[in-house]
Amino acid sequence: MQNNTFSTLFVGQNLIKLKEVDSTNNFLKDLVSKSEPLAEGTVIMADNQFSGRGQQQSVWQTEAGKNISMSIYLKPSFLPLQKQFYLNIAVSLAVSDVLDAFIAGYIKIKWPNDIYYLNKKMGGILIENTLTGSAFKSSVIGIGLNINQLNFPDQISNRATSLIQILQKETDLIYILEKISIFIEKYYLILKSGGYDILQKNYLKRLYNFNIRASYLDHGKVFEGTITGVEDGGRLVMHTDHGLRAFNFKEIEFIHTK
Repeated sequence: MQNNTFSTLFVGQNLIKLKEVDSTNNFLKDLVSKSEPLAEGTVIMADNQFSGRGQQQSVWQTEAGKNISMSIYLKPSFLPLQKQFYLNIAVSLAVSDVLDAFIAGYIKIKWPNDIYYLNKKMGGILIENTLTGSAFKSSVIGIGLNINQLNFPDQISNRATSLIQILQKETDLIYILEKISIFIEKYYLILKSGGYDILQKNYLKRLYNFNIRASYLDHGKVFEGTITGVEDGGRLVMHTDHGLRAFNFKEIEFIHTK
């Protein structure tokens, strides 16, 4: 456990740095189960995460010591279950704002919460919630970002990028970590104050392919549609040739822009 001088109220004030772990989310969930109450805003950061996970058991691959592999512990008991996707929105906006400071105007959020530079993935977010009855008890927020990794496995090399590939120079990981902590706290407090309209508006501004007609794959069938919004529960709303439709996570796949 390490004290730090992050200019935050609570996010990152309790920082645990690890050399190696299977998954920072798994480590943090285990820590919560063994040492409740854990301070809200606790951050886990690992130099090497060898079994990182993405949405719905996707694998997140990262090179040791080169990237951001972190998890944050929050307790959004104030958040109504029917508005649970706003936590995803807040975290996605925070991470994209951090990267936008380096490469302004090019960072997008690919629904639900992948971070994109142009048409390549820079990072992803995995949020795992614990409920008590019909209320939030806690959330473990995993964030993986490609920062100083130059080379990627062949199967994803044409679909992934990193900050060093874009800027042609390394960036200090602790600096990025602090900025993420600052912006997570900022948007979390907006969420806590009920600023749903602000979050929704900013999310749609950053949303990849928002208001752009493109081709998608739905259960093996290609269709064309235009993203028009996102429901409070997280479903993606699209205008198609058959009217408005709403899709759950992993239900459709983006093919290309018209």
